[in-house]
Amino acid sequence: MAFLRSVLHALWMLVTVIPYALAILVASPFAKPDTLYWMAAQWLRLAAGPIGRAILGIRLEVLGFDRLPQGSRSAAVLLVKHQSTLETFLMPALMPHPLAYVFKKELLSVPFFGWAMGRLDMIHIDRGQRARAFAKVVQQGRRLLARGVWVIMFPEGTRIPRGQRGSYKSGGTRLAIETGAPVVPVAVTSAQVWPRKAFIKRPGTVVVSIGEPIPSEGRKPEELMREVEEWIETEMQRLDPQAYR
Repeated sequence: MAFLRSVLHALWMLVTVIPYALAILVASPFAKPDTLYWMAAQWLRLAAGPIGRAILGIRLEVLGFDRLPQGSRSAAVLLVKHQSTLETFLMPALMPHPLAYVFKKELLSVPFFGWAMGRLDMIHIDRGQRARAFAKVVQQGRRLLARGVWVIMFPEGTRIPRGQRGSYKSGGTRLAIETGAPVVPVAVTSAQVWPRKAFIKRPGTVVVSIGEPIPSEGRKPEELMREVEEWIETEMQRLDPQAYR
């Protein structure tokens, strides 16, 4: 049954991503950046919300939503635990502000999905040129944060198996310090239902826990990232104790 549900969900995404992507491509010369973003976010909201619940049996529980910075122009750098593809869908579906992902430019060549991403106001980088890539992240991030777009990064860099801790990189805290934005740590138990690199998804509840914003002024990147890492990993052990035995 889980396999059949996963096939149906994959087919839904495959069939629906094409018209959504085409709509974004057609609208991009005329629509404002935020309009294009919310068009894309609607597809993600459906995939992670009603469709995910109806087909896969995945339900969501959000903790700490009231901790998010308030105001339409408020700035934030979201630093999120990375266990599966699911949280990349969940964050735009949940957050009240447009989000700008920092991602490798190779994704732009993915048919339809990547083409649509290329029309959104996000930060795509060449990981082979690290110094230049980070300079672009700061330049673009400063501009986006100034107009109320939140930057989202996965400090572990790649999806980490359930119950494990990746190597937290300080790029997100460096960006926050450079721009003066607070960092918001987020823990997500997505691997319970959507394991890393797995096709078969299982029914269950995914908990998204949002931490208190941490000011970045006067901090050092490595020190600030250690605080973020400690909060996320401690919260993960509280939310999913079986995985950390």
